[in-house]
Amino acid sequence: MRDGDRLFEDEPVGNKRPQGPAAAVGKKFRAFDPHQVLLLPPSLDDWLPESHLARFVADLVDEVLDLGPILADYTERRGCLPYDPRLMVRLLIYGYTTGLRSSRAIERRLADDVAFRFLAAGQAPDFRSIARFRRRHLDALAGLFTQSLHLATKLGMVKMGRVALDGTKLEASASKHKAMSYGRLIDKEERIEAEIAQLEAKAQGLLADAGATDEAEDQTFGVDGKEADLPAELDRREKRLAKLQAARAQIEAEAADKARAHAEDKERRRQERAETSDKQAVTDAGEQAAAKARPKPKAQANFTDPDSRIMKNSDGAYIQAYNAQAVVDEEHQVITAADVTTNASDALNYTSMLNQSAANTSVHPKQALVDAGYCSETNLEAARERQPACGTDTFMATGRLAHDERVPPAPRGRIPKDAALKERMARKLRTKPGKAAYSRRKAIVEPVFGQIMTCQNGRQLLLRGEDGARGEWRLLAACHNLRKIHRHAGSAGLAALAD
Repeated sequence: MRDGDRLFEDEPVGNKRPQGPAAAVGKKFRAFDPHQVLLLPPSLDDWLPESHLARFVADLVDEVLDLGPILADYTERRGCLPYDPRLMVRLLIYGYTTGLRSSRAIERRLADDVAFRFLAAGQAPDFRSIARFRRRHLDALAGLFTQSLHLATKLGMVKMGRVALDGTKLEASASKHKAMSYGRLIDKEERIEAEIAQLEAKAQGLLADAGATDEAEDQTFGVDGKEADLPAELDRREKRLAKLQAARAQIEAEAADKARAHAEDKERRRQERAETSDKQAVTDAGEQAAAKARPKPKAQANFTDPDSRIMKNSDGAYIQAYNAQAVVDEEHQVITAADVTTNASDALNYTSMLNQSAANTSVHPKQALVDAGYCSETNLEAARERQPACGTDTFMATGRLAHDERVPPAPRGRIPKDAALKERMARKLRTKPGKAAYSRRKAIVEPVFGQIMTCQNGRQLLLRGEDGARGEWRLLAACHNLRKIHRHAGSAGLAALAD
């Protein structure tokens, strides 16, 4: 080609050399020009490989999941056009699956992450829209957990032969330093009431003096700015007092409920021993105990998230938290039941969690493995009754083992007739079948918690209140199940289900 026939005057990219000393052997490199105009793929479908998780999420939302509960919430024709719910659900599922749960973090990824841009089809909802959508449709998003479980069941990933039940403490969106004990609440409330009385008396005196003439009023409120701030200061103290009174009422109500439940349970046991039944007596005993109940001085309430509680985590630290529960199937570590409670003890959740698992799967497990945190006389009795009624054989640890401590062998011979339920369960776990079954507990449930905490960044909750914590935990559990489905079947498995 002659020089006059060239389309461009600049030398070809391949002839350009990087700045600095030349390579020792005159090495040639691939053509590289940061200022070259790129022709991006005309279709978003060309941006990701076929096996990418984002493609799986897109197919899942578009073809498989039922978004009816979300769509049914839009009943008003007027107003600005909202974002398509499919788009928002795509972003939330992919974000919660990959550990990006913050609405602001998702907004940033919509600008610089190919997977998020693919899921949003080039649209970019701001963080307020994402956060409002999550809060508005939290119940429906939590309902995706049961849908994920049903998908896993259809794919043969849930066998319900052996399940493990365990709990973990999730940090609430509140600081423990924003909590106050009942004893301090009483002192603080009395102090603020006295300060309010003084401010009211001072304000009344100032208003009386200011009412004489306009000139006196200007001198009183216009010259000295401190007196002018009295109404605002009084309003601030009254609002503070209202919060203290609400926290005090919450602690007192919890103490009354706890005393009522304890008294009613005690009366029921007394009637069982006497072989009688009187529901009114049970109710009366509970009401009398509730009326006499007084909170402990160290009982606390948090002002940021009143539903959260001070709990001790696995590291031995006390945090403001919720107690998250999960039942996990052994076959593919799919979560079959998920819930959140405000009680630090796991013992209250044995029956309810196994019942929820059976309701979600329509099948009772053959074996249930639980640790010593669930061991109580009530749960041991429930475990004994569950075996003939539901066919579930429970292996419940009766005590914690020290590090490297071995379980002693079961004593030989028949079980004594007068052996207590705890003794019978301890003997059961010392047998070879008991040891073999219970040794699987950690391998079933502990990796699930680890994956949620690390891969999904689920150690701390973002939403406040017990309902918000429960909805977010179930959304995390749903995304955990969807990750398992993606690895097991991928988009091909979803296509088979859709057909």
